[in-house]
Amino acid sequence: MTENPTVAGATLIDGKAIAHQVIEEIGAQVRQLTEAGKPVPGLAVVLVGEDPASQVYVRNKLLKCQQAGIVSREYRLAEETMESDLLGLLVDLNDDPDVHGILVQLPLPKHIDEQKVLMAIAPEKDVDGFHPQNLGRLMVGASDALVPCTPLGCLIMLRETLGDQLAGKHVVVVGRSNIVGKPAALLALQQHCTVTVVHSRSQEIESLCRQADVLIVAVGRPELVKADWVKPGAVVLDVGINRVERDGKARLVGDVAFDEVAQVASAITPVPGGVGPMTIACLLRNTLQAYRVQQG
Repeated sequence: MTENPTVAGATLIDGKAIAHQVIEEIGAQVRQLTEAGKPVPGLAVVLVGEDPASQVYVRNKLLKCQQAGIVSREYRLAEETMESDLLGLLVDLNDDPDVHGILVQLPLPKHIDEQKVLMAIAPEKDVDGFHPQNLGRLMVGASDALVPCTPLGCLIMLRETLGDQLAGKHVVVVGRSNIVGKPAALLALQQHCTVTVVHSRSQEIESLCRQADVLIVAVGRPELVKADWVKPGAVVLDVGINRVERDGKARLVGDVAFDEVAQVASAITPVPGGVGPMTIACLLRNTLQAYRVQQG
């Protein structure tokens, strides 16, 4: 388990340090494969348009691929790219034996059907874990499921923080998205946790959150969760990343009011530097897993 610093009495769950460990392990496995004469794992990253945040995310992903020894290909397409052209590229990448994982950076321009694009990626190369076949495999607990990266990163962080004490914990997930909330709930169930999913139509949300031994928040609302929402001693994972203006300056904050919740929680993730780095590490983990399956 990683040694983490404390802030306001809570253990700071250092996503950067844990992600570094994961990427180091992946790099060691890739070196073993290449030294044995095997092909190098390959990841294709497709970016459509000029969204600044997406460009930063893609650059970080490509850098981490390089660190792990994974070959990355970047495909930058213009904002006005036709949906048919993007789908044609995905057909080519699906058929390319040197490409073991495909990632299409979201969001896509409004004229492109996001669901149609995600469905077009071959399930065995869907390293984001968004294809219905992979979500179905996750649902039934299949070992070959490619799991969405952010929830998988949350699970790894919880194991690092709680060790073998996760079973039996009450996990409350705030948010029910297909990308984070629902898969996070399924992963927690697989760890023998009791799980509650809270969403915009839930009643007495604060009361439900206060029951959590582990609180996972992924709603995209800056500093929604306050200290009085949190059970003393709970572990809090903040998936949100929101850009806000403070004193004339832009800064990033999570979905949790960090300073006050850190006074109550036993452990908490920072924003940035918490869940974000783990998402990229798990993308590489999924790429290696997809590679192994495709190589037989």
